[in-house]
Amino acid sequence: MKRLAACFLVLCATSSAQQPEAITYRFDEVKRTVTVTNAKAMRRVDKGAAAASGDAVETGWFSYALISADHYRAKFEVYSSTKVVLAEGTPGVILSLERGRIHAIFDKITGNEPRIVKTPGALLAVRGTQYSVNVENSGQTTLDVFEGTVEVQSPLRREPFMVHAGQESVFSHREPPSSRDMPKGRQPDGRTRGDEGQRQPQDGNHRGPGPGDHGGPQPMPMPPQGGGGRPPRP
Repeated sequence: MKRLAACFLVLCATSSAQQPEAITYRFDEVKRTVTVTNAKAMRRVDKGAAAASGDAVETGWFSYALISADHYRAKFEVYSSTKVVLAEGTPGVILSLERGRIHAIFDKITGNEPRIVKTPGALLAVRGTQYSVNVENSGQTTLDVFEGTVEVQSPLRREPFMVHAGQESVFSHREPPSSRDMPKGRQPDGRTRGDEGQRQPQDGNHRGPGPGDHGGPQPMPMPPQGGGGRPPRP
């Protein structure tokens, strides 16, 4: 009986040690409608609010959130019509992108602690880098790397696939990751600098869905200032 009890205690301790560590997140910026949903309730959040592991975050049209995870020295810009889950349970994963677009910013750290973002088609592991990810409703994912290197771990490849600064990778459940040159002038919000007729963000905040935002139906293009959306009368 004593041996059985000892084995039970060891098993409990091992199981507890394997459970993912709870992570605290903070909303450093919030524009328009951003909600957090967990097992207890759904609530609308403002700047300075906190969230925890397992919470789902959704942004509405023309909405934006900047989320910090200080423990991992990471920040995530979450653009409009996007849904993410914070530390959804996979070991090492600190954010899971289900649809829409994010811009991930990781400071360089020492040690071997994993910092992973999960997408429908692969896991993205980093050490110190900046990249954006867009997930369409179909699950097709586009990765743009602005700084550093991202390791793409796909079940469709035997070895991790490296995507370096200045490169773009497209992959999905059925398509293994490959790389190509990132379009010139690509911005973290999905727009391309110099696009004719596109209003560019001035402070990094997303003022509306860019070409890569496929998290929901696309609104009409923003009208020129003072035009009210109608052509001028003759």
